[in-house]
Amino acid sequence: MKKFISFTGRYIIGISTVLTLLSFRSIPENNVGNKQKDQRPNIVIIMADDLDSRQLSCYGGQNLKTANIDKLAAQGLKFNNIYASEAMCVPTRASLFTGLYPVRHGSYQNHKPVYDNLKSVGHYLADLGYRVGLTGKDHVTKPKTVFPFDIIEGFEPNCVSPTDEYSLDAVKKYMAADQKPYCLFVMSINPHTPWTSGDTTEFEPDKLKLPADWIDTPITRRQYVKYLAEIRRLDNQVGDITRLLAETGQDKNTIVIFLGEQGAQFPGAKWNLWDSGQKSSMIVKWPGKVKEATETGAIVQYEDITPTLIDLAGGKAIAGLDGKTFLPVLTGKSKTARSYAYGIHNNIPEGDPYPIRSIRDNRYKLIMNLLPDKEYYNRFMMTRERKDRNTVWFSWVDKAVDDPNAKKITSRFVNRPAVEFYDLQKDPFELHNLANDPAQAQLIDKLKKELNAWMKQQGDAGAPIDIAIKK
Repeated sequence: MKKFISFTGRYIIGISTVLTLLSFRSIPENNVGNKQKDQRPNIVIIMADDLDSRQLSCYGGQNLKTANIDKLAAQGLKFNNIYASEAMCVPTRASLFTGLYPVRHGSYQNHKPVYDNLKSVGHYLADLGYRVGLTGKDHVTKPKTVFPFDIIEGFEPNCVSPTDEYSLDAVKKYMAADQKPYCLFVMSINPHTPWTSGDTTEFEPDKLKLPADWIDTPITRRQYVKYLAEIRRLDNQVGDITRLLAETGQDKNTIVIFLGEQGAQFPGAKWNLWDSGQKSSMIVKWPGKVKEATETGAIVQYEDITPTLIDLAGGKAIAGLDGKTFLPVLTGKSKTARSYAYGIHNNIPEGDPYPIRSIRDNRYKLIMNLLPDKEYYNRFMMTRERKDRNTVWFSWVDKAVDDPNAKKITSRFVNRPAVEFYDLQKDPFELHNLANDPAQAQLIDKLKKELNAWMKQQGDAGAPIDIAIKK
């Protein structure tokens, strides 16, 4: 057996082919002692990094044509209401892998590790006879006892690498390596900062359509061009993976799932609970099982994905998980999955304490800012130590001096009320707070009670957990 050598800097220099099969449940009988190839479907999950899903042309984006992701949508089911419970990388991926909300898996602050006594999709699918591999961004794969993935060489593991060179050779070998089916996570680093990959010449800054909750400045447009170039790079990677499946003849018996993660590292998106950060994308292609060119308004969260993978692999529901299977939505037997999507934000270590909680249904969203007397501050966009003004945020601040609309948007970002309430059907960018509208009082009260009940069930104390963790 080859050994996993680890990685240094930006590149993996070794590969693990050791299969960690921890038996917490027996393998289905039809796999025991059967040397023929298991006919259950393979699963390939392609995940973006900090994707503003509104930019995908199949989700209405107008700045570029994402042909490969659009093709998946034409061949499968597009989810219009999938949400990250915490709009930052580590908590979202930990939720994806464990089926638990952030307070319960422990990674309720960015880069905070999960509790070391947990199980994850790596255990649950291995118990059902699947190989579970991961290539690319891998900083949510520790400890190995919680995340027993086969780490596959090929895609860049470091999300802040200035390049994202990749190869499909090891991925192809993994796909064909065994008679057992596989679940492979392909974790792209696009379009995460520093936005140095991709061809920017495709885009003309002056012709870009900016989101309604942004302020139009030259710096904003310049950075947006770099961001869109990485979305193009992401779309190309999706095309390479899907073509590999076709070339190897595996496309007919492989479920392909595309995931957008959370929003972009622009003001008001990532590290917030507005939809610009919390709302994601998911497309599921499953030949013969999922109807082509369809879409659903069913509410799902990243916590629901592992329970669904267990279900479609033939396993029984795991007691104690927060997520719920949405397999009936995939197969067309149900139009709904859950009543509410929940949100949690803890600002430490990416800024000053600023805890936020949220709940939403198919139309309305309630946000509770638990320290409304404080100002919101994020160190990546609003750096106090470096006010050279050559950043998106400070270009917004400068324009706000004599532009009323810019002042309104920057003030909304920094100074927030205790309660925000939005009609997302009429106000998708959450610019008109209805918290003080008497006509909404009853619904606000109902959602407050639901949100408080969820926090209690999770063991979420609220503001007291948004503190620096002693090491």
